[in-house]
Amino acid sequence: MADRMYGRPAAPTETTISSANWDSRDLTGERHDSVLFVDVDMTEASGTGAAFTDCTFRGVRFNASSHTDGAFLNCTFVRCGFFDATFTGCKFVGSAFDGSTYDLMKVKGGDWSFTGLPGADLRRAAFSDVRMREADLTGARCAGAELRGVDLSGASLHKADFSGCDLRGSDLSSLDPFSVELRSAVIDPYQAVVLATALGLDVRG
Repeated sequence: MADRMYGRPAAPTETTISSANWDSRDLTGERHDSVLFVDVDMTEASGTGAAFTDCTFRGVRFNASSHTDGAFLNCTFVRCGFFDATFTGCKFVGSAFDGSTYDLMKVKGGDWSFTGLPGADLRRAAFSDVRMREADLTGARCAGAELRGVDLSGASLHKADFSGCDLRGSDLSSLDPFSVELRSAVIDPYQAVVLATALGLDVRG
């Protein structure tokens, strides 16, 4: 089961949707609360303003789907596929991920604060202008990924691999350069000062 920060358990579900074909489904305006989705095919599904609250997704395929201004609040994702999925302005506050794949996933804007992504393989994912305050990225594999303009304040980043990652514009105030891999990471001048200070260097003009 996906781990949650602070030991919060996954929300209980009340109904189940299993093995449904939601391929290319228009999710606009749909609302689902406390639903367990099992092996549902959401390939190329799309929509604006869909809301999922306290739901659990097991083996759900979000491949090539597109979601705008949607909400996946306090949800749990287990062994889900997000290949080439796009989330624009979506909220994933409090959601947890376990054993999922994220190749070519694109996240633009939105709020992913308090999400649990420990050990996630995000090497081929891209996040831009996303709020990820106090997210759990412990041991996350982000080598070569794009995390631009991401608010990582208060995030758990211990043992995360950011080698070759584009981090420009992101808040790195919670990053301990002694506990993460940063080889060849791309940063901006301001971030260079933040990291130099974290390393105990005396930066002067």
